[in-house]
Amino acid sequence: MDHGADNIVLIGMPGSGKSTIGVVLAKCASMDFVDTDILIQCSEGRSLQDIVNREGHMALRAIEERVLLSLDPRHHVIATGGSAVYSQAAMEHLKSSGLTVFLDVDLETLKARIHDYETRGLAKRPDQSFEELFAERSALYSRYADVTIRCDGLSVAEACSAILEAWRGPGHACACGDDA
Repeated sequence: MDHGADNIVLIGMPGSGKSTIGVVLAKCASMDFVDTDILIQCSEGRSLQDIVNREGHMALRAIEERVLLSLDPRHHVIATGGSAVYSQAAMEHLKSSGLTVFLDVDLETLKARIHDYETRGLAKRPDQSFEELFAERSALYSRYADVTIRCDGLSVAEACSAILEAWRGPGHACACGDDA
């Protein structure tokens, strides 16, 4: 795929595997890796949950937008926070420098993976259920995705191979394996 940029930007729900797959993908593709949730925590000197608790979910979204707009990486795998898609400006910025890949995982799989929903630092309304958040964000992920990878039932290596094939074309599977 000729996307004219050299980053791979991972988007998707919390628990979809952005950080886990991102690290292995970066290793397989000989790229650097950045997790924007970690950048936010480092820039603020506190956890995402602390930001939400003290200032609310909209403050976290504003901080996230600022951090995303400040990024200018080259040849990176970028694992975004699940709420990155709420900022059109941030998503356009990320898309201008990379292939945007939606790691699509069904609701039941996410619920099985996420056991700390209320303390994970999610940028959501206080009264919003995980199901409501999933429904709200799914349309946004689809809107900004250049490529969608259905990750249900895929190993990390299989997901990486699918992403690399979308990025580089057929025959560019991940050789790192799941133990990377």
